[in-house]
Amino acid sequence: MLPAVILAGGLSSRMGGGDKVLLALNGQPMLAHVISRLAPQAGPLAISANGDPARFARFGLPVLADSLPDFPGPLAGVLAAMDWAAGLGASAVLTAAGDTPFPPEDLAAKLLAAAGPGGPALAADRASDGATRLHPTFGLWPTALRADLRAALKDGLRRPRQWAAQHQAGIALFGGPDPFFNINTPDDLARAAMAVSGQPDAPR
Repeated sequence: MLPAVILAGGLSSRMGGGDKVLLALNGQPMLAHVISRLAPQAGPLAISANGDPARFARFGLPVLADSLPDFPGPLAGVLAAMDWAAGLGASAVLTAAGDTPFPPEDLAAKLLAAAGPGGPALAADRASDGATRLHPTFGLWPTALRADLRAALKDGLRRPRQWAAQHQAGIALFGGPDPFFNINTPDDLARAAMAVSGQPDAPR
């Protein structure tokens, strides 16, 4: 199985600041829920985050800092993931957002099946109007492209979907009720807690 990296760099600015992924969700950090979904479908796991790695020590996973200065965003986390996976001898790496506690249980399989001619694949679902919504922090990234990504970041590119499109990324379409429900507000966290406890009308 391919290695996977959880992108955990987002701050909870709408929830009081700090690491969003460490917020408690039914007695466990949100990050623990993501790990439990990814572990059965991936090989080695790591966390992409800047700052003091000790705050993630409880999870027992490598913590990957950006290799570029000035916190260029999630695409820099993707590069860190690719560099780490290449060091493991992997041909590609999966990424997932740390503020999305219920990623699909078939995320890895569908991304691999959807890999485009250039190798990458991005996750997507359908909006209420039927339009395709990309979720580019959930992706499959060939490690052979890491030099290209590093150069693109140094040239100022910041959007994962833009870089993926340059490499003819495939699209893995997921169904179900809001498979990439992410937490940005206290209300979102409350809805996620409902999902964990099995209440109706919850996102998963």
